[in-house]
Amino acid sequence: MIERIETGVRSSKIVKYNGVAYITGQVGEGETIQAQTEECLRRLDALLIQAGSSREKMLRATIWLADMNDFAGLNEVWNAWVPEGHAPARACGEAKLARPELKVEIIVDAACD
Repeated sequence: MIERIETGVRSSKIVKYNGVAYITGQVGEGETIQAQTEECLRRLDALLIQAGSSREKMLRATIWLADMNDFAGLNEVWNAWVPEGHAPARACGEAKLARPELKVEIIVDAACD
């Protein structure tokens, strides 16, 4: 059975199916890539818990940066956030994001209860 959590007109924040939680892309506020990444990851933490999952159960992360020059700053925050030994499969690319002030968007899939 498919379970949709916080469903709106356009998307759901979480879709759970067959033991996997698919979490919609998260962005953050702030002037720097580090500040936006930290807020984005705080939001992901809350959604992972809501989905019955955790950082340790992440399967895949897709990261979009508005500018690949922010890659090192993103990784500085990301590497401290991911639990040792539980890094997900990950892709990172450059994309035009929904608003000009956004620097990063992160999408996560995770195993869940």
